[in-house]
Amino acid sequence: MSRALKILGILVVTAVAVTIFAAIVFVLVFDPNDYRDKISEGVREATGRELVIEGDLELSLFPWLAIELGRTQLGNAPGFDDTPFASFDSARLSVRVMPLLLRREVVIGTAALDSLRVNLQVRKDGTGNWEDFGEAGEVQEAEPGTPEAEAAGPSATIDVASVAVTDAALSYSDASSGDRFELTGLNLTSGRIAAGEAVPLDGGFAFRLDPAGLSGEVDIEVVVAFDADAAAISISDLNIGGRVDGVAEVPATFRLAAAAIRLQTEAQSADVGEINLQLMSVDLLADVEPFSYAGEPQPSATIGIAAFSPRTLMQELAIEVPPTADPDVLDKLIVDAKAKVGANAIMLSDLKLVIDDTTFTGKLSVPRSADGTFELDLAGDSIDLARYMAPAGEEAAAGEAGGETVEIPVELIRAMNARGNLSIASASLGNILFEKVTLGVNSANGRLRMYPIAADFFDGGYRGDVRIDASGEVPSISVNEKIANVSLKPMMKAVYDVENVTGTVNGTFRLGGSGADMDAIRRDLDGDLSFELLDGAWEGTDVWYELRKARALIRGEAAPAAPATPRTRFSSTKASGKVTDGVMRNDDFFAELPFMQVSGKGTVNFVEASVDYTVTGRFLEKPEFMTDVSQDELDDFTKAVIPFRITGPLADPGIRPDVEEMLKDRAEEEAKKAIMDKLLGDEKEPPPEGEEPQEEKDVEDQLKDEAKKRLRDLLGGD
Repeated sequence: MSRALKILGILVVTAVAVTIFAAIVFVLVFDPNDYRDKISEGVREATGRELVIEGDLELSLFPWLAIELGRTQLGNAPGFDDTPFASFDSARLSVRVMPLLLRREVVIGTAALDSLRVNLQVRKDGTGNWEDFGEAGEVQEAEPGTPEAEAAGPSATIDVASVAVTDAALSYSDASSGDRFELTGLNLTSGRIAAGEAVPLDGGFAFRLDPAGLSGEVDIEVVVAFDADAAAISISDLNIGGRVDGVAEVPATFRLAAAAIRLQTEAQSADVGEINLQLMSVDLLADVEPFSYAGEPQPSATIGIAAFSPRTLMQELAIEVPPTADPDVLDKLIVDAKAKVGANAIMLSDLKLVIDDTTFTGKLSVPRSADGTFELDLAGDSIDLARYMAPAGEEAAAGEAGGETVEIPVELIRAMNARGNLSIASASLGNILFEKVTLGVNSANGRLRMYPIAADFFDGGYRGDVRIDASGEVPSISVNEKIANVSLKPMMKAVYDVENVTGTVNGTFRLGGSGADMDAIRRDLDGDLSFELLDGAWEGTDVWYELRKARALIRGEAAPAAPATPRTRFSSTKASGKVTDGVMRNDDFFAELPFMQVSGKGTVNFVEASVDYTVTGRFLEKPEFMTDVSQDELDDFTKAVIPFRITGPLADPGIRPDVEEMLKDRAEEEAKKAIMDKLLGDEKEPPPEGEEPQEEKDVEDQLKDEAKKRLRDLLGGD
C-alpha cells in the first residue's frame, strides 16, 4: 500500500512539474501580439468596425492569468465621422488560475483602465452610433434543468479585488437637437467586489452641457452591497456633492446625503429613507416612503426646509433683490409639508409656509412641466404689506421725475398658469387694516382674474372682481367693485390724513382701461360708478354760519357769533355718472342737509385727482335748529337759490357758497318785480270773468313799449 502511495505521489509531482514546465515553455514561445491582426479581423467581421491595437499585448499564466493591452481604439459606426467610438491607453485584467480550475471561482485582481474615451453621436435622422451593436441578436440563456444548462455546469462566483478607472471621458452630441454633453476627468476606484460584501466606491468627474452653458464638478462617495442573487442592492453612506457653473454669476454648490437606500431589483421597489439635500444656502431634509420605480416613479415624502434667507439666496444667484420699504423682509423662509410626486405635478399637502413673520397653511401643487398649472389653497395669519412695497423715497423720486408709478407685470402674467384661493386673517397697508381677506386666482394664457375678492375694513366691506388681460400687445384692466357701510372718517384719515368728514359710504365701480402702466390706464378709463354718503358731517366747516356771515357782510350788519364746534351735518349725498378717458361726468349730484337741499353737476378727474362741481342749494321752508335766526335772514335765505363751487384735490376739495351772487340774483328779482309793478301799476284791470284776454303777442308788444316809457321816467331820462 505504501508503495502505491509513493508511486502516486511521484506521478502527481511529475504532473505538476510537467505543467509548470509547459507553462514556462508556453510563455517563452507564445507571443500574443502575433494574434492582433486575427483579433482585429474577428471584431471587424462581428461589428463592421475597425479594432486597432497599437500597444503591445502582454500575457501571464501563473499564478495569475493576466492580460494587459496598450493603446487600443475601436472605430466609429458606418455613416459617422472618423472619430473613434472608443479608445483607451491601457487596460489590465488578471484572474487567479487555481480557484478558477478547482472551484470555478473567478478571483480577479485589480481591473484597471486608463484614459478611456467613449464618443456617442446621434445623426440628424436620430440614429445613434451605438445601435448597430444589437444587430447580431441577444444571447439566449439556457433554461434551468435543460441539457444545455446541465452541460454548462454551475455558474461561477466572481470576486474582484478592486476596480480602478483613471482619467476617463465620455462625450455625447446630437446633431438633430444641437445638444452636447461632455464628461471628463472621470476617476473611480472601488474596494473588493464580491457577493454579499459591501463595496466602497470613490470617484468624481467634471461635466459640461451645451448649448445651456452649464458646467461643473461632481464627487461621489458610497458603499454598495449586492445580495448573492443580486435581487437586492443596498446603498449606504451616500454622499454626492459638487458645484454647477452657469446657473448664475457665482457657482451653485450642492450636496446630497443618504444614510441607507435599499433597492429590490425583482420587485422594482426602493426604500430610500431620510435624505438631505443642500443647495446653496437651502437645506432640505426629506423622509421618503417606500415606492415602486417601475414605469414613472411617484414617491411620497415628508419634507422640511430649514430657515434660510431668500434675500441671501437671490444675491448668491445674482438675482436682483427688489427694493423694499423694510430692508429686513425676505430674510426668512421655512417650509414643512407632505410631498407627493404625481404624473403631472408635485403636490404639497399639510403645508406650513413661513415667510418672515407670516405663516401660511394649506396645500400647493407645483407642475412638473413648463405649461402646467400651479394650484393653491392657502390661509395666512397676518401680514404687513407696506414692508414689501417700494421705499417711499423711491416712489416720491419717481413721481417728481414724472416716471410711471406702477407698471403692469405683463411677462409675469403671460407666464403664470395658476388657480386657487388665498386668505389672510389680517393684512395692513400703511394705516389701512384689511381683515378676513379672501382672494380667488385664475390665470392662464395671459389672462388673470382675481375673483372673488373680499375684505372687511373700516367697519364695512369690500367685494371685487378684477381682470387683467395681458394676452394682447397692450394690457387692459377691468374692475367690478363694491364697498358697503364703510366708515368715512377713519378711511379718510388712513388714506388722505384728513379727519374732516364722517359718515358711511357705499359705492359701486365698473371701470376698465388699457395701458402699459396705471397712469396710462387712468387716462383711458371708461365705465360708470355711483356712491352714497349717509348720516355724516363735514367737520371744521359750518356752512350755515358761513352763509349767515356772508349775508351780514353784504348787508352791512353785525356778523353772528361763530359756533364753538364748526360742523355741517348731512343725511345723504348721492352721485353717479359715466367715466370717459379718466374723467367722470356727474349730472345728478344731490345732498340733503338739515337746512337745505343741494343739487348740481360736475366732473371728477381721476388722472389729476381733482373735482370741479357747480351746485345750487335751496333752503328748506322750515329749517331745523334755526331758532336764533331773524325773519329777514329767513326771508333772504328761504327765498334764495344759493350757488356753490366745489373744486380742488379729490382728497380735500374746497366748498365755496356764492352768497353775493345769491343776493344779487335776489335783488334782480325784486327789481324786476318792482319795475313790473311800476309799469303795470293799477291801470291794468283783469279781464271780466268769462272774457278772453288779449292775444299774448299784443300784450308783449304793449308791455315793451310801456316799459321803455316807464323806465325813462324812473331813471330820469328824457
